[in-house]
Amino acid sequence: MTIAVSPDAMPALVLNADYRPLSYYPLSLWSWQDAIKAVFLDRVNIVAEYEHAVSSPSFSMKLPSVVCLKSYVKPSRFPVFTRFNVFLRDRFECQYCGTHEDLTFDHVIPRCCGGATTWENVVAACAPCNLKKGGLLPHQARMWPRQTPAQPTVQQLHNNGRLFPPNHMHESWLDYLYWDVELEP
Repeated sequence: MTIAVSPDAMPALVLNADYRPLSYYPLSLWSWQDAIKAVFLDRVNIVAEYEHAVSSPSFSMKLPSVVCLKSYVKPSRFPVFTRFNVFLRDRFECQYCGTHEDLTFDHVIPRCCGGATTWENVVAACAPCNLKKGGLLPHQARMWPRQTPAQPTVQQLHNNGRLFPPNHMHESWLDYLYWDVELEP
């Protein structure tokens, strides 16, 4: 019996020219269409393939499961300031109580007190802690972040990203990723 599998469920892991993932969190993945386009544009080498193939009347090709860029992309040293990157820096954990639920963005020095929206002044906070702290300074609310907020490096975010492996990883990816995970049968 053959089980029909949608090619959409077969993304390609994208590696830099040094065979390291472009990013861990989110994991650098391309759709099968983007991977095949990059192959035809001669921008990547296919490192591993799925068993599944796509075909046209005159051509058939196995879908790439791992591709490697031909040109090295120098990673930026410092990541862009985004809500997601703040959460990743703080390991998806409220910096006041430690919960992982209902996370929001908190200004340690509130904006109403002149606090800026910067790496050094924003932390992940659960909604209840954020409401409790409100527009108060840390000493007024008696609430201090667990770690001093600071701008992370890309490497620090990659290291934190490794703490959160994706729900699905194809076995062909494991030689290039550094998570301790077991594959489902």
